[in-house]
Amino acid sequence: MKESRVTIKIPRPLYRKIGQIIEGSGFSSPTDFVVFVLRDLVGERGPAEAPDEFTQEELRSIRRKLRNLGYLE
Repeated sequence: MKESRVTIKIPRPLYRKIGQIIEGSGFSSPTDFVVFVLRDLVGERGPAEAPDEFTQEELRSIRRKLRNLGYLE
């Protein structure tokens, strides 16, 4: 059975930038890339162990990933 999907809206300039970032990367679309990134970020914690706040190390990791993607300077 195929998973059902929902739509998440992001700003069009961000969508275009993701499209440029993934050129030649093996991702077939910005959507595939966003799903990969979100799974990576969310997958680091299981649903039962998700605390109300991020640890300092988790925040550093997220910032590092966003910086590597060009979203932070």
